[in-house]
Amino acid sequence: MNETLARTCSTGVAAYEPDAYRSDIRPVWCPGCGDYSVLAALTNALAHLQLPPEQIALVSGIGCSSRIPAYTGVYGLHGVHGRALPVATGLKLARPDLTVLVAGGDGDGFSIGGNHFLHACRRNADLTYIVMDNQVYGMTKGQASPTTAADWRGSDLTPDGTGLVPFQPLTIALAAGANFVARCFSGDPANLTEILVEAIRHPGFSVVQVLSPCVTFRPEQRQWKNLVRMAPASAGADLRSAARHLMEDDGLSIGRVLYRGDRAPFAVKRKNTVEVEKLVEEFIL
Repeated sequence: MNETLARTCSTGVAAYEPDAYRSDIRPVWCPGCGDYSVLAALTNALAHLQLPPEQIALVSGIGCSSRIPAYTGVYGLHGVHGRALPVATGLKLARPDLTVLVAGGDGDGFSIGGNHFLHACRRNADLTYIVMDNQVYGMTKGQASPTTAADWRGSDLTPDGTGLVPFQPLTIALAAGANFVARCFSGDPANLTEILVEAIRHPGFSVVQVLSPCVTFRPEQRQWKNLVRMAPASAGADLRSAARHLMEDDGLSIGRVLYRGDRAPFAVKRKNTVEVEKLVEEFIL
């Protein structure tokens, strides 16, 4: 990390600017990709929280959005397709002192990683999961993803559309037990920053779905900026109203916390530690 990125306040306390959370690696996303704004919002959120970079870990899977750990100046793991959540859960349980974030896309998180998503919500470890949803597999050239509309004909693999009901991630998250549920739009980075700050602060498993346009394979998503709208304030008043809103919503209401639960985060009940050498001896035949 660039040592000049952390400045010192007049009080003598180190203050971190957003650049303190960026690496020197230049992102390789397509020009106009919404993930640039997600990266900016995330670093702004971390600066707002003033978390020391060495106390943050960012875990991802595979896909365009999952490149994000390389572009940050925190501890990162660019892992196996769909397996970011179990890795992050294990890390958080082993190192509860760390702030553990998870980043990925709709394909990585809701297809091959769908089962892990369900159980991460149910388990409710203290993680923040940021899902950049562009309703397409962008890195592998534009196939339909779990959140793609049934009649989308933009891929040669599904010229007549998939004919499948799109996966509803936030409805599933709510039903499976996620403790914090929100949807944002990458085109409104100020609002996204605000929601990410809340998500990271909130104990338990937080899910933030970010509508992040893929301008290469879904150029029509440029119109999202004209279609998204602020969710009603009543949408997240309680579990019942959140469920009703999500079941009736078209997926384009953004900008508010849709559910904020009060379940205690899952944690390991630690017993007396065992020396590694003694543990190894138990496996010797």
